[in-house]
Amino acid sequence: MTESVSPTAYLDHAATTPLHPEALAAMLPYLKEQYANPSGIYASARRARRAVDDAREQLASVLGCAPGEIVWTASGSEADNLAIHGVASTGHAVASAVEHKAVLAPLGALRGVVAPVLPDGRIDLGRLGELLDPSVRLVSVMAVNNEVGVIQPLREVVELVRARAPDALVHCDAVQAVPWLDITEWLAGCDLVSVSAHKFGGPKGVGALVVRARARALQPLMLGGGQERGLRPGTENVAGIVGAAVAAQIVAAERPATVARIGALRDHFVDTLMAAAPGLAESVPRALRVAGNAHLQLPDGVDGEELLLLCDAQGVCGSVGSACASGARQASHVLLAMGWTKARAREAVRFSLGATTTADEIDDAIAVVSSALCRLAPGAP
Repeated sequence: MTESVSPTAYLDHAATTPLHPEALAAMLPYLKEQYANPSGIYASARRARRAVDDAREQLASVLGCAPGEIVWTASGSEADNLAIHGVASTGHAVASAVEHKAVLAPLGALRGVVAPVLPDGRIDLGRLGELLDPSVRLVSVMAVNNEVGVIQPLREVVELVRARAPDALVHCDAVQAVPWLDITEWLAGCDLVSVSAHKFGGPKGVGALVVRARARALQPLMLGGGQERGLRPGTENVAGIVGAAVAAQIVAAERPATVARIGALRDHFVDTLMAAAPGLAESVPRALRVAGNAHLQLPDGVDGEELLLLCDAQGVCGSVGSACASGARQASHVLLAMGWTKARAREAVRFSLGATTTADEIDDAIAVVSSALCRLAPGAP
């Protein structure tokens, strides 16, 4: 396989984002001299505990919850598993068909039910309503899809659940939403909310689950310690938690300007490519997606992975689906749920922009992707 060059256009921000310099600076003291275990009673341990609690307050202000409702985890996937297993083991659960595998896998283990989606990727509210009754204990619907970028109608979902399954808790995987949506507004009605720091400029290895009052009976996924009110045992990752909180505050403060700038760059990127490549199309209507997502339906006969390999050789990074599915070479469960055939699902790519994406990167990517599309077009020499 051709070796890639150093990236000239990193367009896989939905997979992970660069660590924000201010987050790194805030982390460094806790990676070096302030290394005490926050569970200790001596002065340096108390300082570590204060850092964790201060970070809890900072993240809570971004997510629109009380500090005591934040439970630190090691990832968004762990937060999802804690929410599903911690509630659904006591009753029926329902989730949309396009959820992240960190929701669908535990749902399947608990014999939960999958709700279908419309061709545009949004949950079918009519079919969801048919699946709801008083026996349902959990409904899980993500805020933003990690592949196609579609924003789910969470307010309508919450209203439907409250009317048809009043005892059910609503869980939202908001991992992809933090950079693009006002979380305080969008997730106000949700009982459980999962986030992951490395999706918004924080470090890998840190996530959080918001556990609101209606979910106070949540059961732990792991046992063995009293940390995080007994819901997540294990010594807290102090440095990572501090970095996560700093990154969250930065992304929230800069979000309006970032959304406007990145939305314009994404539109320029997609419009220019579609003008140059007949048959190229957006997978989901632009108005339904977050600003950073450019999920594309490739011309007939153009394989998404082959396209990305050519792009990678020229320093442009993208994805054929979610990061967790990389290398599996299976048709995307998201696209299949939207009604695509397996063959067509392999003719798609995701380019995702982020806060650090520049106009120069987009210009480089346009040139590289256009050239690759020409090379792979059926009948090309």
